[in-house]
Amino acid sequence: MMDLRIRNARPEDAEAVVRILNPIIEARVFTVLDKTFTVEEEREFITAFPERGIFLVAVRQPDQRIVGFQNLEPFATYTRAFAHVGVMGTYVDGEMRRQGVARRLFQGMFDLAPAKGYEKIFTFVRADNQPALHAYLRQDFQIIGTARRHAKVDGAYVDEVLIERFLDQPS
Repeated sequence: MMDLRIRNARPEDAEAVVRILNPIIEARVFTVLDKTFTVEEEREFITAFPERGIFLVAVRQPDQRIVGFQNLEPFATYTRAFAHVGVMGTYVDGEMRRQGVARRLFQGMFDLAPAKGYEKIFTFVRADNQPALHAYLRQDFQIIGTARRHAKVDGAYVDEVLIERFLDQPS
């Protein structure tokens, strides 16, 4: 198994995050994000990340290469009714998939999220991204529905599967 260290993202990680994220966006099959990001945009995103948010990176040892990242943000800030719900995104370097990177990121997130007041994680996965959906399901996420034609990428509608996981359940 790959030796990984999970830690909080820092602004200086922006270049590595973009190196992972932009090819995923450009592939047009793994995410509904449809615009790539510059290093400066990503640095600003990390710097301005919500105080209650958690932004983790997976750092491969011993070469210190960031091979994946995961973030959790408040689901909504316009009401306290959703304060216990976080929305998550998970991204792994294309060369590092199926090597335990996502699993380690999930472990780190599940350990940290309750201390930030999260009780539930909610997210959307493209219906046609079966590897990502299976990664979440292996972490005890449950499918709660499908949002039909929920996104429109390059003029084509994309369904998204809605999934959730309560943090008080064993991982």
